[in-house]
Amino acid sequence: MRKHNGFTLIEVLVALLVFGLIASAAAQVGSQYIGSYERVRDKTLAAWMADNRINELRLEKELPGISENTRDTEYGPYRWQVTTRVLATEDPTMRRIEVTVARYTSNSSEPAPVHTLSAFVGEN
Repeated sequence: MRKHNGFTLIEVLVALLVFGLIASAAAQVGSQYIGSYERVRDKTLAAWMADNRINELRLEKELPGISENTRDTEYGPYRWQVTTRVLATEDPTMRRIEVTVARYTSNSSEPAPVHTLSAFVGEN
């Protein structure tokens, strides 16, 4: 009787199956991590842009007029759309400001909204 060294075909197939399952799970976790990182990065940049826009309006000498405007800007390595809405309030010496920041993606001509920030500005 000869003694055989090595693995049988069944053992090799089971090992390949286990490796495939582990590799698949690792790839999925990596993909989720990258997606989470991108969302956090976009939210952070958009929040900074919205906060900057509100501070620009707060630094103006006069109360901003009721209006809505949109501008495209480059911030970081991305192209963004910043929409500023100045709304009336019950108090005529105050305005509500809503800033919505959206990011253009490479495969779409319309930007995807990322962050909205609201604030109130009053006369000095």
